[in-house]
Amino acid sequence: MIKNIVFDYGSVLVDWDPHYLYEPYFGDKEKANWFLTEICPVEWNNQADAEKTFPEIVAERVAVYPEWKKEIEMYYEQWIKMINPVPIAGMTEYVRELKARGFKTFGLSNWNKETFNLVRHKFEVFDILDGMVISGQEGVKKPDPAFFKILLERFHLKAEECVFIDDNEKNVEGARTLGFTGIRFTDRPALESVLEPLLG
Repeated sequence: MIKNIVFDYGSVLVDWDPHYLYEPYFGDKEKANWFLTEICPVEWNNQADAEKTFPEIVAERVAVYPEWKKEIEMYYEQWIKMINPVPIAGMTEYVRELKARGFKTFGLSNWNKETFNLVRHKFEVFDILDGMVISGQEGVKKPDPAFFKILLERFHLKAEECVFIDDNEKNVEGARTLGFTGIRFTDRPALESVLEPLLG
């Protein structure tokens, strides 16, 4: 029986996208795409989710691409501009509905500690959840099984009683290997079509 619904944050509950910063800056979508693929790719950003701090990864990147120093430093200094103040459509409401129906709700997110603190109190959904585990606070991140186990142990949960929802298939598969029911997120209607039959 499913008792707990566990949500990723970025692109599931809140809308984080570096293009929100760089497309207006460059005034060119293709140039922003190039910069975020070649100079500051997501794999580089992900280092700050657990292993390193943002100042560390910025300094390392500037050393490799000194000609892009200003733009690389913007990634950290103006990070808040990557967050859409409007949450993912319908998801805050859905979390509230699930709680009202008796399900426990949790967050499990790969997120840098410093930057998460910038938005922790800007979104109502974070206060609705029954608990959360943030990679930047733990020093380990998805899809490492150890990260999922922190959630299970801290909140006394059983994996087989949990649904895990993430937009990244690797993370979903990581949860499934531990016994979670995993769902890849695209939007609320698609999520409901898969989740609701599991809830009875």
